[in-house]
Amino acid sequence: MATKTTNISRSIMKAMGIFGGVQMLSIICSIVRTKLVAIWIGPMGVGLFGLYNSALDMINTISGLGIRNSSVRDISLAHGNGESSLIARMVAVVRRWSLFLGLAGALLTLCASPALSRIVFGDFDHIWGFVALSVAVLIFSLTNGEFSILNGTAKLRRLASATVWGVASGLVISIPLYYFLRVNSIVPAIIAYTASCGFFAWLFRNKDYSKEPVNMSARETFDMGKGFARLGIFMTLSTFVSQISSFIFMAYLNHTASTETVGFYKAGYTIVDQYGGLIFSAIGVEYYPRLVQLCRSKMRLRIFVSQEINILLLVLVPCISLFLIFRSLVVSILYSGKFMVIVPFISWAIMGTIFRAVSWCIAFVILAKGSGKIYLITETLSAISGLVFNIVFYQLWGLEGFGIAFIAWYVLYTVIVGFVYYRTYHLHLHRSIAYSTSAAVVCSVAIFLAMNTGMIAVAVIISVATIVFCLVRLRKMLA
Repeated sequence: MATKTTNISRSIMKAMGIFGGVQMLSIICSIVRTKLVAIWIGPMGVGLFGLYNSALDMINTISGLGIRNSSVRDISLAHGNGESSLIARMVAVVRRWSLFLGLAGALLTLCASPALSRIVFGDFDHIWGFVALSVAVLIFSLTNGEFSILNGTAKLRRLASATVWGVASGLVISIPLYYFLRVNSIVPAIIAYTASCGFFAWLFRNKDYSKEPVNMSARETFDMGKGFARLGIFMTLSTFVSQISSFIFMAYLNHTASTETVGFYKAGYTIVDQYGGLIFSAIGVEYYPRLVQLCRSKMRLRIFVSQEINILLLVLVPCISLFLIFRSLVVSILYSGKFMVIVPFISWAIMGTIFRAVSWCIAFVILAKGSGKIYLITETLSAISGLVFNIVFYQLWGLEGFGIAFIAWYVLYTVIVGFVYYRTYHLHLHRSIAYSTSAAVVCSVAIFLAMNTGMIAVAVIISVATIVFCLVRLRKMLA
């Protein structure tokens, strides 16, 4: 059992290392792309790029039905059983559903292009832009299908390679388009970028189950795929609930405060949620498929979830420690001196990621069990509580209140998913999680207080001691 646990720990750390780098490269490419658009095309180019991408994201969310994540569950279950014929059939089903949903999304984009042009830009001058982007919708759906197959069949190196080459080559292809076509390059660049990702997804696709044709009728394809499609619908709805909650809050903030305040909130939230979420995204690629394969055994599931939380905290706490020490430098690098007012906000919020780590690991169990309705309920409660906490704590403490709200939000969310974990699935976490979480909170608060009272040397000493302790514990777990 100890050897098996060690092997799982090594797999998790390996996946984190690989996909952490992939995520970082994707962010760097995104920053470079935005910079080039800003320099060569100007604010109009940045605006067009953002508007087209926002519309495209909305269409992809609607037409994709969340199968990028939901289908991983079914593929992982088939892969865990080791039945090659079943895996081949499931792979074929995912590819056919991806093609169907991609064509449906492309048709939706074509039909809605006049309305999209009117709603997004206030005129009908961009109809042909949306017509052209229908191709990107189709490619995006096919790409997601191949990525879910690679993820579900544990071909993580292929998945990483496809992502890296797709993102990097997409940027390289886009650069001459931006330079020579200027404002007319936005739509062609988006299509070229999507096509590049799609090409490498096809190039690195899992070919193990494509050698022999799978004979299935349309009815059989529908029946085998409706399970992950149903789960995907619930995941899509939960995403919309979250997006609506965010929209309502930013509209409220813009109305009661100012657009500048919205900018401060968005900047701080991006640092903590998106950049801080790199670790979660990297580990999730390995964690979710393995969780699916273990979900039928309560004992193994309980051990694995507790182990995942411990590993995540050991990786996360050193990052939190360094962030609290260099928080002002991080803000100045990512933004500018005008954004220093968000330092108290992000200082509080980064400590909330401790509870986010615990709740994140537990919430994945709901998806692994295929409990779509329960997932939608927990995510809706999360969105509502986040909205309420943001409004209340902003009224009490201004920008700094956003950080305190972030902590309260994830503490409550941990309680919500923990209740489901215990009452619905009759599972519980190992008692070591309480000790690990408490220790993480104490260390983070100590560094936070030391920095805020000007005792920088004390903060550095605590941070170094924390990092050394976490590295030693990780080394023991992987030995």
